[in-house]
Amino acid sequence: MDIRHLEYFLAIVDHGGFNRAASALYVSQPSLSQAVRALERDLGTDLFHRIGRRATLTEAGKALIDPAREAVRSLQTARSSVEAVHELREGRLDVACMPSQAVEPLTTLVCAFSRRHPGVTVAIRAAFTSREVIDMVRTGAVELGLLASAGPVSDKEVASCELGRQRFVLMVPPDSPLAGRAAVGCEELAGQRLIVGQRGTGMRAYVDALREQGIDFTVAVETEHRVALLPLVLGGVGAAVVTESWRDIARQAGVHVMDIEPETTLDIALVNRRGTVSPAAAAFVRIAARTNT
Repeated sequence: MDIRHLEYFLAIVDHGGFNRAASALYVSQPSLSQAVRALERDLGTDLFHRIGRRATLTEAGKALIDPAREAVRSLQTARSSVEAVHELREGRLDVACMPSQAVEPLTTLVCAFSRRHPGVTVAIRAAFTSREVIDMVRTGAVELGLLASAGPVSDKEVASCELGRQRFVLMVPPDSPLAGRAAVGCEELAGQRLIVGQRGTGMRAYVDALREQGIDFTVAVETEHRVALLPLVLGGVGAAVVTESWRDIARQAGVHVMDIEPETTLDIALVNRRGTVSPAAAAFVRIAARTNT
């Protein structure tokens, strides 16, 4: 079985069709189709239902996705191991990260890693929940994942490096009556207009828990795009409950940030699949462990 055929198969899955995959791979569609047919002959089964120009996965095709990712990732690990002889002068490291942790500690970790290994490209993939991060790491879509969770990460699916905790804080516009204070009680969020994240995120779970406690507020905006938080707060749309990873950048933008009492935190962790990882991933984990000490 040709590993290139598996890479082509995954490209079709990830890009949603033969045409897009061929464009992404810079190969002709006939060459891509021929490679997939060769893979199907090797496996003795069809991987796609071909209906006109459309192609949908067969049950066999769906079953191949995870093993194919593992095989491709294993080959990439082998290649990276060879590159380690050259002191990681080149290569690529795929990292999945939740939005708030992409502000910090990911920025600090990538800066430290890039200073030591400037030839290695760090590719950051977005994931909105800790479950998404773990699944991307577990299936081999990425090598490392940075996440926040309400409690330590279970060691059943992935290995983890604990990176401390982040508390929840409140961002308010500079003209807010709350501006200028160092802290605010969670009960004072009653009556506030809040900008919140989508369900399944830590920040959304926190504000939903406040509402269950009888603290009544108005959801002004619900957004998946964390980059919109600062402009929305600055625009006076409402206040936003976020983790303290936002503190420095928010203050630089002119937003006032205060602690929310009583203190509530999320656990931050860097996770990877159990077993051998690439030299780049191992170097990144070592840097994260040193940064946390």
